[in-house]
Amino acid sequence: MQRNGLVKLRTQTPLYGQLVIGPPGAGKTTYCHRMQQFLEKIGRKAVVVNLDPANDNMEYTSAVDIMQLITVQDAMEQFGLGPNGALIYCVEFLETNFQWLLDQLNSLDSKYFIFDCPGQVELFTHNNALKNIFTKLEQLGYHLCTVHLVESHYCVEPYKFISCLLLSLHTMLQMGLPHVNVLSKADQLKEHDTKLPFNVEYYTEVLDLSYLLECMDSSRMGKKFKQLNAAIVSMVEDYSLVSFLLLDTKREKSLLRLKNAIDKANGYVYGAGEEQNINTLLACAVGAETESERMEQDIEPYLS
Repeated sequence: MQRNGLVKLRTQTPLYGQLVIGPPGAGKTTYCHRMQQFLEKIGRKAVVVNLDPANDNMEYTSAVDIMQLITVQDAMEQFGLGPNGALIYCVEFLETNFQWLLDQLNSLDSKYFIFDCPGQVELFTHNNALKNIFTKLEQLGYHLCTVHLVESHYCVEPYKFISCLLLSLHTMLQMGLPHVNVLSKADQLKEHDTKLPFNVEYYTEVLDLSYLLECMDSSRMGKKFKQLNAAIVSMVEDYSLVSFLLLDTKREKSLLRLKNAIDKANGYVYGAGEEQNINTLLACAVGAETESERMEQDIEPYLS
């Protein structure tokens, strides 16, 4: 709009969100609940959006719930599908009815959204429905990042951790969003640290994986299985994209560290309406703390 030779620009409050994904049992719903509580405690209004049509045990009160649109049970009964097929159908049905989701989001008095996604890995490694939904939201001005949770106890077995690396890499490439990989339930590492072949930082920073291959029992798994893992390791190292943050949802300091990483990934720290000062920006800056400070905050709380 032009008035008296000046152009008046219409401004829009930025919208932010995090997509919480990961295999079943990774602690996604618990994380969504406790992160919402933590954000509200520090003065940031956040709502949780349940996109899991089989989530009957929500710890939080969802502001938007896909189960008001469709449930897995509906799809199973109407089309004779099994649980996995019904879950894929439900998410594709949501993609088809994207306007319903958008209307629900627009009706909320919130600028920050936590999306609790289903745990079926095909939905964020092969199927495009979730990717398409969030691509549309990005085009509408939502600043999003993916928070991918996998359980920390997988570090104990080399081949399990290599599988986690492959899953994380594939998810990063498939979703095409800023990405934060998380080893959840990190408090359980104290029960397993004597079984870990290497120190915890080796797994969070994904250091030289050739050492991990040397720890594998080829006599038990077979030569071809080890060769397969070697090929996966080579691919992960070629991309050099995967690293992890540790998370214990019962520790506020752990939630704070993860929040800072997410705020940098989705741009919240740079463009949100909250008070911004040099300390706020430095909290999310790379290299803003010494290595000893980082170890004290990120690693040592999870060692026995």
